[in-house]
Amino acid sequence: MSAAALAAIWLVIAEGNLASWVIGGPAVVAAAWVAGRLRTGAGIRLSLSGLIVFIPFFLWESLRGGVDVALRSLGPRLRVNPGFTRYYIRLANPNARVFMVSCVSLLPGTLSAALDGEWLTVHALSIDGDCNKGLQRLEEIVARLFCEPIEGSR
Repeated sequence: MSAAALAAIWLVIAEGNLASWVIGGPAVVAAAWVAGRLRTGAGIRLSLSGLIVFIPFFLWESLRGGVDVALRSLGPRLRVNPGFTRYYIRLANPNARVFMVSCVSLLPGTLSAALDGEWLTVHALSIDGDCNKGLQRLEEIVARLFCEPIEGSR
């Protein structure tokens, strides 16, 4: 966001009070500097074919995950065996890694719990299933989206 846009937002918030610029001026400068440093589009290369694959995957897994959790928790018999599993992330691109970790909750009954280096700790509603297969599929789709080859198998 540009400094001019941030200044305009401050002007609206301060209702045109010129005295507010004592605080608003430094705040606008600081916000513009931070926005420039955190520019999310810098250095990110996405694949159109990867996006075409990711969107239906995202929609399907979101629906499937919601239905799975609802059936497990609202059914006549509580079908959960919660626990943690660890998954080795092979993605090298930090943006792709963060995106993948953010998407883990799409998968049925899973939630990202911690990221420690290359190891992702995932909480699963049921550790009986093989959630690593779903994580591996997600990682492959994210790698394709970010135009990144995945290093060797584990």
